[in-house]
Amino acid sequence: MIVLKISNPSEVVASKVGRLLERLTPDHVDLSTVEDIVVRRLIENLEAEGIRGEVATVRGLDMGSTGLVLEDHLHVRRHQSF
Repeated sequence: MIVLKISNPSEVVASKVGRLLERLTPDHVDLSTVEDIVVRRLIENLEAEGIRGEVATVRGLDMGSTGLVLEDHLHVRRHQSF
């Protein structure tokens, strides 16, 4: 299993659409947008290599200094098999 945490979604959105528009969008929208783009491209690249599997974007899971940390509730925002 691979876990990926995106730590700069606002910067990515700002570089693509401009700083002014980024300031008008909430941080969770920035994160969701960047996650969706990363997942789409990840699936495209894995399929091109013949790899099959599943990918999910999850809320309530974080990376701590010693391992994964589960928050009060876990929510799967998106799940896709490829």
